[in-house]
Amino acid sequence: MMIATFSNARTTLACAHKGYTEGFNTAFRGGSVMGYALCSLGVFVLWVLLTFYRKVYPEADDWEILFDCAAGYGLGGSTVAMFGRVGGGIYTKAADVGADLVGKVVAGLDEDDPNNPATIADNVGDNVGDIAGMGADLFGSFAESTCAALVIAAAAVEGSNNTLSAAGWDAMLFPVAISAAGIVICILCGFFATNISPVKVEADIEKVLKIQMVLTAILMLPVIYYLAVLLLPEHFRLEGVRLTESGHQAKIHGSPFKAFICATMGCVGGLIIGLVTEYFTSHSFIPTRELASACKFGTAVNIIQGLALGYKSCIVPVFVLSSAIFVSFQLCDLYGIALAALGMLATLSCGLTIDGFGPISDNAGGIAEMALFNPEVRRRTDALDAAGNTTAAIGKGFAIGSAALVSLALYGAFVIRLRVKTGVNILEPTTFAFLIIGCMILVKFNGSQLGIYGRWGDGGRGAEVALQQVEWTDLKEQFSMKDSKGKTLLTGSTELKPDSKTCIQISTQASIREMVAPACLVILSPLAAGTFFGIQAVFGLLTGSLGSSVQLAISMSNSGGAWDNCKKFIKNGFSDDVELRYTKNPQTEEEKKAAPKAKEAHDAAVQGDTVGDPFKDTSGPALNIVMKLQAIVSLVFAAYFAAINHGHGLIQVQ
Repeated sequence: MMIATFSNARTTLACAHKGYTEGFNTAFRGGSVMGYALCSLGVFVLWVLLTFYRKVYPEADDWEILFDCAAGYGLGGSTVAMFGRVGGGIYTKAADVGADLVGKVVAGLDEDDPNNPATIADNVGDNVGDIAGMGADLFGSFAESTCAALVIAAAAVEGSNNTLSAAGWDAMLFPVAISAAGIVICILCGFFATNISPVKVEADIEKVLKIQMVLTAILMLPVIYYLAVLLLPEHFRLEGVRLTESGHQAKIHGSPFKAFICATMGCVGGLIIGLVTEYFTSHSFIPTRELASACKFGTAVNIIQGLALGYKSCIVPVFVLSSAIFVSFQLCDLYGIALAALGMLATLSCGLTIDGFGPISDNAGGIAEMALFNPEVRRRTDALDAAGNTTAAIGKGFAIGSAALVSLALYGAFVIRLRVKTGVNILEPTTFAFLIIGCMILVKFNGSQLGIYGRWGDGGRGAEVALQQVEWTDLKEQFSMKDSKGKTLLTGSTELKPDSKTCIQISTQASIREMVAPACLVILSPLAAGTFFGIQAVFGLLTGSLGSSVQLAISMSNSGGAWDNCKKFIKNGFSDDVELRYTKNPQTEEEKKAAPKAKEAHDAAVQGDTVGDPFKDTSGPALNIVMKLQAIVSLVFAAYFAAINHGHGLIQVQ
């Protein structure tokens, strides 16, 4: 967050004095700090932890206990991610919704106008939500996917010495090696974007970011194959969760090539999800342009079209994830799914770099507006930000896709850890009942998040506190206050200054208060189900949560990203349709003639973006933490659940 904050102003100055090349490079390198620091610390701390535990459990027969202990690493990462993502999302959107509705719609101010007291809180919120929140989210995915692979790999096969634990410590650490190699590949590819083929004109921005994403994925494939051949034995056996015809658990026969294919499915699948996300959220493609055209017919049409766009954007990612799960499961059972998740996260350093690029560019535009730079500087930062919105949506797509694979791998590790010999039967009454409850918990969590921004009244909390106290009370007082010359903030007073501290204080208090209940709901629900109703209830809870989270998370994230880019598409005059060229002060006759329709379209886009803000930055991305956190809590407390009435819970439902 500190480096991102420093990079904001530097990106503005680079765009002002040196053009697109230095502006892009500054924002990109600022985002790379989060990418490389997070991944490097994640791998290093996990390696230190495993090395320490290995001294406590030096024998291969005890490594199953060792990796059970290490699963707490994933639980810690996900718990912090829940508070970071939810709290950060509430903070940034509490400020952003207020800044948009009052600043743009009510007072008619430009985005990031220095006279809007909510502007500073909005810019601070970008760092809190998109830098800290997204970083914590993907760190949780990284930690959990690695822990799931390690727990599954350590599961001993009765009567067989041909296991990964028998092959030695290096074979066990194959998942960690994938993540470590990914950092090196991403560092090398980073020079392509900043030195070998830098951004020179506006059209290069999205192209360079896309090449960066594709190049890292392609270069990872031979590296993963080399590591698999180097570290894994020619043949190995693993505990499976599938049942044979005789009703016994199948024993999985793996090989380095099978492991490579599993990781490849995740790596390539993540790339496809990223490209599909770009297609649905970038203003360079048809869906967002059609959304901009819908703004001519009002806010309602814009919102309906945006929701439809988000729903349609789920189709390809879900098929990609299903294919990755099917192939990986066929080859290496649950270990294969864990490797697919690691393959998708192998280029996490690059993904986080590109993701951090977005909020840095966004805040650079805010600084250009507040510092009264030439409008050309804001146009350059907006071009960077528009690409950043798309790349942020791509980052969220990676996070959601990897979360689905990670959750399934953790679910499987939970089943293996319990030594369930009969498999998971969703037609068990308890399991099916809690499957429905698992879906309900997800809806409740989502409703709580969105409700923060819509609640109204004297007892309201969260963002509506900002709406009530800041917008309608505090802002009106500030806008109506006159200086010694009789001027107000809106009429160019040089004596009065906007009070930003009130917005920041309200957003901070709201985020801290409002993130507690959703986090407790997610963490405590599997504990309550397992304690009172047994492991079958936990199976149902995890199935319902996983099955319903993926589509909802993808659709909300992509709808929000499309609404945001639609607004910028209209505002910056990128459209060939003159009716959509929004100009605050029209000069030519053509602009004056089109001004009323352009203003209506722009206002509709702003309100659509206001709806999309909590979609893409709070509720949507938080759903992937729901499924991950419930799964890792279940895995860590597996022995506890099994110990209560032999896994039947305190309320024994037969």
